[in-house]
Amino acid sequence: MAYAASTGDAVRPMSGEEKKVIFASSLGTVFEWYDFYLYGSLSAVIAKQFFSGVNPTAAFIFALLAFAAGFAVRPFGALVFGRLGDMIGRKYTFLVTILLMGLSTFIVGILPNYAAIGIAAPIILIVLRLLQGLALGGEYGGAATYVAEHAPHGRRGNYTAWIQTTATLGLFLSLLVILGCRVSMSPEAFDEWGWRIPFLISIVLLGISVWIRLMLNESPAFKRMKEEGKHSKAPLTESFGEWKNLKVVLLALFGLVAGQAVVWYTGQFYALFFLTQTLKVDAQTANLMIAAALLIGTPFFIVFGTLADRIGRKPIIMAGLVLACLTYFPIFKAITHYANPALETAAATAPVVVVADPNECSFQFNPVGTSQFTSSCDIAKSALARRGIPYSNEAAPAGTVASVRVGTTVIQSYIAAPAASTGVSLSHGPSTHAAPTDVKAAGAAFDKGLSDALKTAGYPPKADPAQVDHVMVIALLTVLVLYVTMVYGPIAAMLVEMFPTRIRYTSMSLPYHIGNGWFGGFLPTTSFAIVAATGDIYSGLWYPIVIAAATFVIGVLFVRETRDVDIYQHD
Repeated sequence: MAYAASTGDAVRPMSGEEKKVIFASSLGTVFEWYDFYLYGSLSAVIAKQFFSGVNPTAAFIFALLAFAAGFAVRPFGALVFGRLGDMIGRKYTFLVTILLMGLSTFIVGILPNYAAIGIAAPIILIVLRLLQGLALGGEYGGAATYVAEHAPHGRRGNYTAWIQTTATLGLFLSLLVILGCRVSMSPEAFDEWGWRIPFLISIVLLGISVWIRLMLNESPAFKRMKEEGKHSKAPLTESFGEWKNLKVVLLALFGLVAGQAVVWYTGQFYALFFLTQTLKVDAQTANLMIAAALLIGTPFFIVFGTLADRIGRKPIIMAGLVLACLTYFPIFKAITHYANPALETAAATAPVVVVADPNECSFQFNPVGTSQFTSSCDIAKSALARRGIPYSNEAAPAGTVASVRVGTTVIQSYIAAPAASTGVSLSHGPSTHAAPTDVKAAGAAFDKGLSDALKTAGYPPKADPAQVDHVMVIALLTVLVLYVTMVYGPIAAMLVEMFPTRIRYTSMSLPYHIGNGWFGGFLPTTSFAIVAATGDIYSGLWYPIVIAAATFVIGVLFVRETRDVDIYQHD
């Protein structure tokens, strides 16, 4: 049964019921993202509380599981809850997801630490993180589908754009709550018990969200389809087992979501990583500047969602991808200029060079933080990358222990493992080729020598607060957030419109969470590995640029505009 919207549907104001639908769906999703971001923002404190007494083998396993919960599990949540949403309904499914997320988060806040209950503490924590990942995998697709199926024809971009604000608002809310807790108590008190407060607050947010969602009705499109007996009995099989639908899923992933994800992560997460880890801006200052940019930029989710109803979803998303590809390098170079000008000056006047055997240098991709890079080349590059120092590479003869040249000063690196594990021959050559007998002493000597040389050359250990141009940095960060709003604002409506009602929840959720959970989630560690390999502090931007460019090409050539699609069609 097709639905033909009248002209009045497209221009009339929101009804009270529609406002309640948008408010309830958006509010609940804000809380879900808030819950999800807390763990990442407080990961250093949580590690001290729950992993401090775990043996290295167990810690390795827990690290893998924590990583899986954060990113890899989300698509599985999309499958589980997408299937339920297409079979039993949107309302009850995404009611379950918020209960699962909220209760898991609250329990983290009351969970005894390792010192209190031993190995059970990290095990329970990982289980809770897995539940959070599963819940988040089901929440977004349900909220976007639910809102879109309530929206009148011609207003879906505007209505679903409110859902698109939720991830940014959730991040913003988590940063504010954590910042409020930190400034209201001593660092020692926060590390001991204050970190629990943001998790405990989630129970209040959960209660409000559940109360509002219980008052909602089922989606009219799903209700009508179910009354006609046309709902899917096997949404997974229909979505991914039939080529006509699987093809659209793949186009949604590679022609829309993958590019959207890397632009989103670059504009909000990698920008913060770049400020704090590369430019060494004070964490509180960096968080406040990011929060200011988010506050300025967030209304543009609604602006671009509304514009998408007028000119189409695809042109806006593709324009955002192109702008990101063309301007990321100059924007991030400008951020360096205004946030840490001393670093920019030092790199120009006293360039740093790593001299090493290329065969000894690894690509330091380490997503779960458990790998050990022990060759002299890896040690030298990792030390510079962690300090945010740009450098170039110079090849050395095979078997040479790496060194770092800062201007005219040379600092010898060292080998942190036996020769057999590094692949470097130590049986001949000058004594500088031999592995140090005392790795700890060698490491301390290398770090001191490198730090002294960098200081003499004018490389700042951290950004000087007096030299940070806050206005210009916030302006540049706001531009990055605007790109996020362009690619993300219209995408919920477009994903909903790409799939028929009977399999919509399942089909749109999987590509969304693969794109954002995997393509986006791998961005920080992949970009860091690229920077460590090349020495160029901006080279990590090639990852989002290449993904965004590939998505643009696929999207322009193969993804059709969906603005005028009738979403009330069942097939």
